[in-house]
Amino acid sequence: MLPKAPPRSGQLGFVYVPPYRIQGISVAGEQTVVQIPELDISFDIGLCPRIALSSNYIALSHGHMDHVAGLPYYFSQRMFQRIGPGTCVCHPDLAEPLRAMMLSWTGLEGQRTQFEIIPMPPDEQIEIKNNIFLRGIEVSHAVGAMGYAIVERRSKLKTEYFDLPQERLRALKSSGVEITRSLEIPLVAYTGDTELGPYLFRDEFANAKIVICECTFFEPDHKTRARVGKHLHVTDLIKLLGVWQADAIILVHLSRRTNLAAARELLVSVLGEEQAQRVHFLMDHRENRQRYEQQELELTA
Repeated sequence: MLPKAPPRSGQLGFVYVPPYRIQGISVAGEQTVVQIPELDISFDIGLCPRIALSSNYIALSHGHMDHVAGLPYYFSQRMFQRIGPGTCVCHPDLAEPLRAMMLSWTGLEGQRTQFEIIPMPPDEQIEIKNNIFLRGIEVSHAVGAMGYAIVERRSKLKTEYFDLPQERLRALKSSGVEITRSLEIPLVAYTGDTELGPYLFRDEFANAKIVICECTFFEPDHKTRARVGKHLHVTDLIKLLGVWQADAIILVHLSRRTNLAAARELLVSVLGEEQAQRVHFLMDHRENRQRYEQQELELTA
């Protein structure tokens, strides 16, 4: 009798929410890395699948091993493949321990790997693409933790100047008159590991097109476990989805013990069918593949 083949592991989850690909692997306690290639970023890096190497930015939510262990490999491989040093953005409490971790590899490897680690104080931001900014939002977990929002900044003509000809607009601008106003458009928000709190109801989360949301616990009797570990429980989504206007909410960080079919049923029973349709599980390969195939059909119809 032949032995069983080893289980298939390391398969990337994939959800397409035009124009963004949300892809990666997220299993609570094992690894979380969620990449959006169009925005040049990966959220967390518990391990470092090949896709993460193309991201110039890693936005680290907190320092637990299943979210940070792939960081040395990320920096090392980008150097080895001559991609250029990447940048890790993190909670201010993590910057020095992360630098110490990276420097500790010098003695092991006999070489020093280039790296850049930027502490991100809450509510500050850096520009990661032209007019697109990564903003840190402090959340509440067992250790210092950050959520993030990716925000696009656009300029829009003030309403009082709508009917003016271009020549007049140019003249006003040349004379120093501010004829435009700045708009902030939240594109993607990432909760990281967190308990429910007011930070998840900020405009960046409420108005984001996509929210990538940790939701570790689903079983009705696991609410206490969620509170103790400062994680989200599926019932927390009732309040959140009442505020979040996102086209898609991508759930990550489910436990390997969680049966996806049962989790989907619980989700529908908690949220109702209409709200549940906005929610997708990153690691539900079958459901996400069928959804993507349907998107392909609609595109060619």
